[in-house]
This record gives sequence, C-alpha cells and structure tokens, in this order.
Amino acid sequence: MAYRHHVECQLDTVESAVSRGQTPMPETRIDLRSDTVTKPTAAMREAIANAEVGDDMSGEDPTVNRLEAMAAEMFGKEAAVFACSGTQSNQMGLRSHCSPGDELLINETGHIANFEAGGPAVLSGVTVRTIVAADGKLDIADLEGKIRADNQHLCVTRLVCVENTTNSGGGKVYSLDHLERVSAWVRDHDLKFHMDGARFFNAAIAGGYTAGDVGPLMDTISICLSKGLGCPMGSLLVGSREEVASARRSRKLFGGALRQAGIVAAAAIHAFENHIDRLAEDHTNAKAFANAIAEIDGVCIDPNEIETNLVFFDIAAELGNASQLVALLKQKGVIMGAAGPQRLRACTHLDVDQSDVLQAAGVLQDCIAEGFAELVGPSTGPYARG
Repeated sequence: MAYRHHVECQLDTVESAVSRGQTPMPETRIDLRSDTVTKPTAAMREAIANAEVGDDMSGEDPTVNRLEAMAAEMFGKEAAVFACSGTQSNQMGLRSHCSPGDELLINETGHIANFEAGGPAVLSGVTVRTIVAADGKLDIADLEGKIRADNQHLCVTRLVCVENTTNSGGGKVYSLDHLERVSAWVRDHDLKFHMDGARFFNAAIAGGYTAGDVGPLMDTISICLSKGLGCPMGSLLVGSREEVASARRSRKLFGGALRQAGIVAAAAIHAFENHIDRLAEDHTNAKAFANAIAEIDGVCIDPNEIETNLVFFDIAAELGNASQLVALLKQKGVIMGAAGPQRLRACTHLDVDQSDVLQAAGVLQDCIAEGFAELVGPSTGPYARG
C-alpha cells in the first residue's frame, strides 16, 4: 500500500504540472551545478553518528579539537579554527589582517570580491581593489605598482588574496613555484597573504604538491569542506596562533560560534582521511565531459584547458543564450549553471561518475539539436541585471 500511495502521489504531481503547462522534472537528475550539492556518504554518516561531542565555544568538543589540530599539522601552521562556511572563514581571515580603512588586492574574478555579499566592506570596513590577471591567477607583474603610497588621502594596502583553484578564472591551479614567487614578493613588501582555498585539495592533487608545501607560503588559508571533500557543511582557517585567536573572536562576532560541532567536524576528519586522493577522479570526469562536448557544433571549449573539476564552455550566440539552455537542460534532467550571456559552468564531484557526465554531454547535444532560442531566459545570466 505504501508503494502504491507513493506512485499515485508521483502521478498526481506529474498530472498537476502538465495541467499548469509545466514540464515535470525527470526522476533521474545529473546535478553538475557545483560540488556543493554532494551528500554525505554512508561511511561519513556513520562517522557523524558516532562523533564524540562537547561544547566547542568552551573548547571542549574533542572532535573539533582533533580536526583543528589535524588541519594545523597538515598545513604546517600553528593553529586552526573551524567555521560554518568558506565565506565565513575567508572573512575571519581578512579581519585578522586588516583594520577599517585598509585595502586588499585580489583578482577581479575572486570569490571574496564577487560572491561574499560585500563582506570585506560590511564586516571589516575593508576596501577591495580588483586586478585583472590571466586565468584568475595573480602574479608579480600584476601586483607591481599597486601598493598605495603612504599618504593621508589613501587607504592602506594591507593584504593580497589569491584563490586556488580559481573558480570564475576557470578552475585553474597555481603551481608551487608561482605561489613561492608571489609569497616572496608579498613578504618583501611587508604585506599579508591570504589564500581562499575553497578547492585547495583539487589544486594540490592537480598541481602535484601538498598542504605542507603551501602552508608556509601563506599567512592564512581558508579550506572549504563542503565542496570536493563532500562534507555537509564547514570550513577551516589555518594560520599563526595570534591570527587564529583573532579569527576565533571574529567567528563569535559574525554569529558563527558553535556548540556540539563535533557531528560536522567528524565528517571533515573522515573526508581528510578518505576523500582527498579521490578528487583525481573528478578531474578525469571533467576532462571526459569536456572532450565529449567539444565535438558538439555550437559549443566552444578547449579540453586541454581543463585542469580540475570545473568545466566552463561557451555556446554560439545564434543558438540562444546560456540561461535558455540551462532551462532546457533542467527539463531533461541535467542541471548546470549560467556563468554569463553565452557561458555555462559544469562541476564534477563525488556524486557523479563518468557515465553520468557522458550522459549529460549527450543531453546537451540533444538540447542544441532541439533548439532553445524561444525559451524564456535572461540574456545576461544570473549575476547581472538585464
């Protein structure tokens, strides 16, 4: 009876959608929007269920304490603090380095500059100065001449921020020697250096280096746990004892103080122990998807440029715009995101395998063959007002 009721409810949903002139969503979905859509594995759920917990605000959650110690040791830093999200840990890091009226330098596509709701200005009174750099990767030539003069009319340039991997920059990876030369330049100019490492372990796997290689080059690093590592939530900030103590105070100020947080810290420990090396599979699947869609007329992509799990591609203007294609793909059970008027982004993760991405490529080909120019959809994508 329960199964029959479930089927009848499903039929009612489909009939209701059809009666409203809507296309019901397919039962099977291939979700390539982001690696943030991953769900905890069965083993991660078991780790969560068995987590020993305490009051983290009082420093008494043993699982959080273990995670923070593990992260600090991994990156060769003195301390770490667990945060609710990557945005929060980034903002905690910025505030540990900057005072109101200070300025940070960042590439124009950086997450901190674009997708954190104006956090530097709102939370810390910090000005964001964006710089154009190839593939979203700042280099010395991009930074030269950008430090403000010591003048009462000007804000104080205090911090350089890099993003690894670069998100809107195409999922590109900083090489270790690139980070080393920028770090040396930053220190020579008495600035602070923060890394938004939302997909740090993707970068490390693709770049052939370790957390211990990069940690000494940075003052602080934010590591998001809910992307490629597959945790339900959370992020970490690593740095010196002084910087982490300041960041912990900011966490409280920002409303991120936690109590029995061991249930989510346990997921992160499981991910550190089991999910880092498997990121190479996501990179392989992203390249397979890129190779498949490169064969489709009207799609512009160079598969050789795919370095990690992010795949950006453009569609010919005469076909329609990216938002229209996204709408048709969703009707057919494949979910991606519009990243501009003609640009789309697909992201591979632990909940999709190679058969899924190849199926998604086939659906994309079908959508282009079917046509989507008549569908309702803004021409500017989700991040611009039409």
